[in-house]
Amino acid sequence: MNKLIAPSLIAADFSNLSQQIRLVEIGGAHMIHCDIMDGNFVPNITFGPLVVESVRKITKLPIDVHLMIRNPDNFIFEFAKAGADYISVHQEEVQHLDRTINLIKDQNSKAGVVLNPATPISTLKNIFSILDFVLIMSVNPGFGGQQFIPYTLEKIRELDKIRAEKGYKFRIEVDGGIGKSNIEKISSAGCDIFIAGSSIFRSGNISAATVELNNLVNPSIN
Repeated sequence: MNKLIAPSLIAADFSNLSQQIRLVEIGGAHMIHCDIMDGNFVPNITFGPLVVESVRKITKLPIDVHLMIRNPDNFIFEFAKAGADYISVHQEEVQHLDRTINLIKDQNSKAGVVLNPATPISTLKNIFSILDFVLIMSVNPGFGGQQFIPYTLEKIRELDKIRAEKGYKFRIEVDGGIGKSNIEKISSAGCDIFIAGSSIFRSGNISAATVELNNLVNPSIN
């Protein structure tokens, strides 16, 4: 199964969003990642369902919505309605995780759970079987452009080992500090979906940067 590049709009130029998305499409991006921040769960504010709805009109690529917000259950329907194909919530915020995952699935979206760098994988052991993906944060959430935290590589390996031993079908997504210098190492650890913001949109050549990352994790098909 091919590994997927998911450019994160947090690093894009919103004054020309349509062009920015078109450039990553030309570069072979597989999905568009939207970081939703509310200024409460994380110390930053980005955008909401109206922007996701606009992105849906711009691209046919799957839209991956990462909810870094308080009370995400209250907004799942709105983001699904706006066009989110994937929706993930933070384990650290959701009180009734099984209910929330099923709420996402009820909207016909893929359901995922996000773990902050210091949150252990063991907190998800009872719901692995119902997850479509697990998102490992490799930076502390809230801002783009941060450096990859080295110890999260071991978390990715641990999660990949659990998946292999138990036969789970969820995909492993990683977000934070991913670029050409470390993406192969992250891939070898078990990552399937790579969220890249600054390394693509602030590279100077958006399409070429997308192509390069894709070639590094899918060398046999290029």
